[in-house]
Amino acid sequence: MIQYKINELFETIQGEGSFTGQPSIFIRLQGCPVGCSWCDTKHTWQIDLSDEVSQNIMLTKVQETSQWADMTVEQILALVKEKGYQAKHIVITGGEPCMEDLTPLCGAFEQLGYSTQVETSGTFDIRVSDNCWVTVSPKINMRGGYPILNSAMIRANEIKHPIATEQHVSDLKKLLAEHKVDNTAIYLQPISQKPRATELAIATCIANNWRLSVQVHKYLGIE
Repeated sequence: MIQYKINELFETIQGEGSFTGQPSIFIRLQGCPVGCSWCDTKHTWQIDLSDEVSQNIMLTKVQETSQWADMTVEQILALVKEKGYQAKHIVITGGEPCMEDLTPLCGAFEQLGYSTQVETSGTFDIRVSDNCWVTVSPKINMRGGYPILNSAMIRANEIKHPIATEQHVSDLKKLLAEHKVDNTAIYLQPISQKPRATELAIATCIANNWRLSVQVHKYLGIE
């Protein structure tokens, strides 16, 4: 029986990419070896058995911690029902969620009428349902040394690339050419909402007919 290491589970508004503004239930998994320097969820990187806690403790955390709860698909479904969440869109994120086989989790929610979305770095095989929306945020030349997989780039429904410098733009263009990405929606996301990064992202989006993702939730001050 598959169990997932859940760091957080909460309802909010999706603030990034194609589903910006969509009421969503976020399921955040623990564990990520990629090592992005600008990561805003570094507390999800390490899987330490001493951080395993009960479902109740995981849900009632008042700050970001590396604590996680092991949960089956059935337990996750039951928890969402128990909480009375109204959103019908599931976002599975991390950490790096594609370290796990997400097919059973996606399928179970979709059978109940939910849409599903996975946010991944593109460095692990993407094991999801056929209908799952896949957001690949390619992490190029990160500390962990993981390459971007061609299979991930091909499967992506959207590519959302964090940028702060011209080098980040060049890296993305090279990656798109290498993997022959053509009709996939491309989003640029300024790192940490820095003004110079935002100006660069806007200019680059206009020049290439790409789209801008501005992390609306951070501007609104919500999770």
